[in-house]
Amino acid sequence: MPHRTLSTPRVARRRGPVAFGLAGAVAAGVALVAPAATAAPAATAAPEATAAPGGPAHSAVQRELDALVAEDGFPGALASVRYADGRVRQHTAGVGDLRTGEPVPRDGVVRIGSNTKTFTAVVVLQLVGEGQVELDAPVERYLPGVVRGNGHDGNRITVRQLLQQTSGLPDYDDVLFDEPADLVDRRSDHLQPHRLVDAALTSPPHFAPGTQWEYSNTNYVLAGLLVEEVTRRPVGEEITRRIIEPLQLRHTYWPTTGDQRIAGRHPQGYVAVEPGTPWVDVTEMDPSFGWAAGQLISTADELRRFFDALLAGELLQPAQQAEMLGTVPAPGFEPTEGWEYGLGIARHELSCGGAAWGHGGDIQGFETRNLATEDGRSAVVAVTALPTSLEMTEHVSDAVDAALCAPAR
Repeated sequence: MPHRTLSTPRVARRRGPVAFGLAGAVAAGVALVAPAATAAPAATAAPEATAAPGGPAHSAVQRELDALVAEDGFPGALASVRYADGRVRQHTAGVGDLRTGEPVPRDGVVRIGSNTKTFTAVVVLQLVGEGQVELDAPVERYLPGVVRGNGHDGNRITVRQLLQQTSGLPDYDDVLFDEPADLVDRRSDHLQPHRLVDAALTSPPHFAPGTQWEYSNTNYVLAGLLVEEVTRRPVGEEITRRIIEPLQLRHTYWPTTGDQRIAGRHPQGYVAVEPGTPWVDVTEMDPSFGWAAGQLISTADELRRFFDALLAGELLQPAQQAEMLGTVPAPGFEPTEGWEYGLGIARHELSCGGAAWGHGGDIQGFETRNLATEDGRSAVVAVTALPTSLEMTEHVSDAVDAALCAPAR
């Protein structure tokens, strides 16, 4: 999810269910610097990373990952890239476990945080295509009485405004997670989606619906509740049935209630609650605070394949595809400027020219950034710790840009 509980300041508060990492640190007035005790046994590329073939494109991506470890201090990094020449390659750097020094597993399983929002948006738009949901209908029609009180009114907020982050609803993680230590101390808390919404509604609206853009995880929890109300089935089941299974994403899954583990080969995930403190292993945690805004688990390669399929028109009818890709300016979505937000997906101009689409996500232990182009290039970069500075977040995004802009071999 972007985020905020402790993920990024409001300016980079975009991909986690709780803006994990930076946000909380900024809110607490903590200086943002990389942890001094990253303890990664030599910040070198994992042995398997050398298996990627040579050539300028592959080498450029590997250099970016190596720098994320050696210069930014992330314990490990993974990438899946579909290059301009059509080849798909996996890259790794650093270590997957600071305690043992084991290498990062190639295409290891990670928590993908706010990338979940794109999956949720696809399901809602599929329901629109089936005539079960109207984009410009009020939320009240589908969730009567849920968005009420303290100046909030579900009759004034549309489904489109939820998906486009223009509802004005506060972010629940600003209410529930306000201390950097919460990243560690509350990682096993189980929170029901209605409690997340209720927490958000204790604050007044940030602006009138449709008048501004602001990232809020509350929007996507409500979207998940809408899916459940319309389909009468769990949102995780609908995501699985409508997206994961048709695309044969074998390592992408919705954790069952109470499941705090990551299934399959995976690196450990870390946070540093204050500058200069050691990384803390938070691999096992309850992702319920993210729910339809950030609960999913996947691999870099399968997440990349999802965005490839989405942009290729495999998941939505043309009318709903056009709605999803209709954007508004999204100031603060990332530390860098120029981002626009559609319905659960963001648009950005690459440094080499041309538009690319993606989302990204932050959650305890992991940050992912990703972009895909309509001409078939795509890249996902994941790091195994939440960044402790905006610069670290920018460097992860820079690695994605470098992968898409690298010259073909």
